Amino acid sequence: MQRYFIETAIENARINGEDARHIERVMRMKQGDKIVVVAQNTAHICTIEGFEGDEVVIEATGQTIPSPELPIQVTVACGLPKGDKLELITQKATELGMFALLPFEAERSIVKWDKKKGAKKQERLQKIAKEAAEQAHRTHIPTVFEPISFKQLVQQIDHFDAVFIADEEDAKAEKRTRFAEKLKNVYDKKSKSILIIFGPEGGISRQESEALLQAGAQTMSLGPRILRAETAPLYALSAISYEFE
Repeated sequence: MQRYFIETAIENARINGEDARHIERVMRMKQGDKIVVVAQNTAHICTIEGFEGDEVVIEATGQTIPSPELPIQVTVACGLPKGDKLELITQKATELGMFALLPFEAERSIVKWDKKKGAKKQERLQKIAKEAAEQAHRTHIPTVFEPISFKQLVQQIDHFDAVFIADEEDAKAEKRTRFAEKLKNVYDKKSKSILIIFGPEGGISRQESEALLQAGAQTMSLGPRILRAETAPLYALSAISYEFE
């Protein structure tokens, strides 16, 4: 069944906008067809009751679908990467269970966020997250935040139960801090939220790493191989899924 998100409660809910057009014109659904409607983080099986103007009238059947969400909220903070890599990270990290995406302006970020085009780009990323959440049958659409400064990122650390930095210098070390061991510690403490921080191409600078460690973050190793900026977040989310699910 097709899945659609709404921002209101399921009672007397209607689907409008682009999703309504998709139901009627693309999927060519009819009265009596069933769809999944996610309202307030719960997936409801609903029946299409009819079409009124640009809206689809639905009625909940009373049946719900279990949530596939990770038992822990994982926010990904990534230094602004080149090209369309942020779109790739948004899409694939959403499929893997990311709770939110927090881009930041890192010292080694080559690209700069265009303030004039920023709102439109953020809107596109949010749409990518929505479509990926629908495809992955999720009950939560990750929030894609507007990029923040590194100083603002440091100030966010206190808002999370655990914060990890993907540091390539740690990966190069003969004795690495295994991510699996640190995740087990998080699991034992029953943490509710994790922030994982990744640099852009070139990684986190020594100065940035030191500032994050002083603020309470800890390093993590994603193995002995150096991963690309767009690969590392996906690796980490996969490891978290393995540990917690």
